[in-house]
Amino acid sequence: RGYSSAGAAEYLHRSIVPTMHYQKSLPRLPVPKLEDTIKRYLNAQKPLLNDDQFRKTEELAHQFEKGVGRELHEQLVAQDSQNKHTSYITGPWSDMYLKARESVVLNFNPFMSFTPDPKSEYNDQLIRATNMTVSAIRFMKTFRAGYLEPEVFHLNPEKSDTQLFKNIIRFVPSSVSWFGAYMVNAYPLDMSQYFRLFNSTRLPKPDRDELYTDEKAKHLLVLRNGNFYIFDVLDRDGNMLKPSEIQAHLKYILSDNSPAPAFPLGYLSSENRDTWALLRKNLLDNGNEEALQKVDSALFCLSLDDFPIKDFVHLSHTMLHGDGANRWYDKSFTLIIAKDGTAAVNFEHSWGDGVAVLRFQNEIFKDSTKAPAISPHSQPASVDSSRAVRKLDFKLNDALKAGITKAKEKFDAAVGSLSLNLIQFNEGGKELLKQKKVSPDAVAQLAFQMAFLRQYNQTVATYESCSTAAFKHGRTETVRPASIHTKKCSEAFVREVSKHSTEELQNLIAECSKYHGRLTKEAAMGQGFDRHLFVLRHLALSKGIALPDFYQDQAYARINHNIISTSTLVSPSVQLGGFGPVVPDGFGVGYQVHDDWIGCNVSSYPARNGKEYLQCIHKSLEDIFNVLKGKKIGS
Repeated sequence: RGYSSAGAAEYLHRSIVPTMHYQKSLPRLPVPKLEDTIKRYLNAQKPLLNDDQFRKTEELAHQFEKGVGRELHEQLVAQDSQNKHTSYITGPWSDMYLKARESVVLNFNPFMSFTPDPKSEYNDQLIRATNMTVSAIRFMKTFRAGYLEPEVFHLNPEKSDTQLFKNIIRFVPSSVSWFGAYMVNAYPLDMSQYFRLFNSTRLPKPDRDELYTDEKAKHLLVLRNGNFYIFDVLDRDGNMLKPSEIQAHLKYILSDNSPAPAFPLGYLSSENRDTWALLRKNLLDNGNEEALQKVDSALFCLSLDDFPIKDFVHLSHTMLHGDGANRWYDKSFTLIIAKDGTAAVNFEHSWGDGVAVLRFQNEIFKDSTKAPAISPHSQPASVDSSRAVRKLDFKLNDALKAGITKAKEKFDAAVGSLSLNLIQFNEGGKELLKQKKVSPDAVAQLAFQMAFLRQYNQTVATYESCSTAAFKHGRTETVRPASIHTKKCSEAFVREVSKHSTEELQNLIAECSKYHGRLTKEAAMGQGFDRHLFVLRHLALSKGIALPDFYQDQAYARINHNIISTSTLVSPSVQLGGFGPVVPDGFGVGYQVHDDWIGCNVSSYPARNGKEYLQCIHKSLEDIFNVLKGKKIGS
């Protein structure tokens, strides 16, 4: 695995197929046909509107399709064929994130928490922090050396995830290698986001932020008790420091009893982006340029919290937002480790999506648990950490102190209004659903629709994120889980269950499953409608064209006001994940469908009752599972 002179493994593994082998030949994200987009858009609007509203929206959509929409679409297609190196979504989607002026906390940054180390004595804070830091550095080195296994989605792993296949494909030129994988039903995924994982940060600027990466930096940023520390983890040749030295430096930071700063800088990264941009300029003008440069260019941010985690709700609050002082939300990711070794990644969302972060998380978990760099018996190296570790000092004037105080007040108010609630449904999961020939994801989404109908008596705009990483520079597409099928099925279960036989209810579930499967497949193939319409609107605005009536329709605003925003990632290395609601009157639903149970983590603000929504989700899942098992259910 490539050992340094110190004898520690420098790499996670050495793939014989180079990391970026498929990147050149990845297919391009297709621009959907305008008529398909309009048809899909109207299908998604149908369950949300009454007949009169729908007629008006339909008329506007067809006018758009024949008129200004057609012109914009043709311009987009022409522009796309001029930019074959990327995808049509890349620029506008980056703009959407980087031009947003709201705080990244709760609005954009999600978290994914790690499963505890199966060997409990390895969950000690110092040991886990050392092992995960070493594994993260190994990941970075493996990726940069081109040794990281390419990310491939295998539909038939027995054929494609084999040594034989790798031995053959490595010799296929990278300009056509994708086709070689495609022949055996394997889909290589875009890995262009990975280079932003390390040494990267989002810099606040007026109107539009910037992403900054400095691959030459060799230091780690460690936050503890609101204090900022840095130390080098790579030597001048790029070799990793001995794990025992990293352990010694982290131990030194954990035993430093410097008081918490009176004005913790971390709060600034939670501010409105324009406010933060002005404060950052003030920081730079006040002699903090070098210190900020160290923060921005660090490999990543490691946040060490001084308290253990009480339960899953406490875990979610800690990892989603924490106390504001011991975080730097602008880093591409922060590895957070609590006193009891509970660990999570909180990541800034503009540079990349869950797929890249999940791969990182899976590799870190596997490496730190299967090949840990240090054990509970390891002794830290006898090095002078007081010389190697530097505590960053920031010079603050009165305006900066006032800015930090104001940022803290706003942060406390925002997180104070956020509720997080969780449930675990233990009466079945993926296994039973597959046995009954229904899609597990479709059932979870149906339960969210049914629950909202039960609680609020309506069907609302719903968003499910779907990766389009099968394409060059793909990002995400939206699946619209609220459909005429889920509405009909939910109404049958919630309002008129006695009128339907169990068999009729089973058929309604099957109908939802089939339709949801189709939507998901379309989205993954770049055939949704959301990104296409979003980019056409972006194009109109950038050309200075008056915003078409289609986009001024209240129904367009309403379908993009996503009251139920959902996302799922299932992996043995992830315990749970979560994110804030995307609108003040919404729910943020992070969910996982496991083999024999289903977990949901719901965030909400005072406008909605998340606890009650979860009870309704539980009841809906119970009803769906009972019907699938052939049991009669009561209202």
